[in-house]
Amino acid sequence: MRIYMQTPPLHDKAPRFYHLFLQQDLLDGWSLVKEWGYQGAGGRLKREFYSEREVAEQALLEARDAQIKRGYKVVFVEGLKDN
Repeated sequence: MRIYMQTPPLHDKAPRFYHLFLQQDLLDGWSLVKEWGYQGAGGRLKREFYSEREVAEQALLEARDAQIKRGYKVVFVEGLKDN
């Protein structure tokens, strides 16, 4: 499950990106990985750990919705069934 978003470019600034994806670990847990920054530059990365996939998916959707409210537009989605 993966979502890639970005903002429109403003004046002379590069657009910002926000990348969300889920990863399963070796012990059947799940990580929500959040990566963000300016397009074409190194970004920041944060991982949140969950024991259940459904909870991790809900956290991913909540993070997506929060970034949409901040002006990000969804560019690419992979693996989402109904949202």
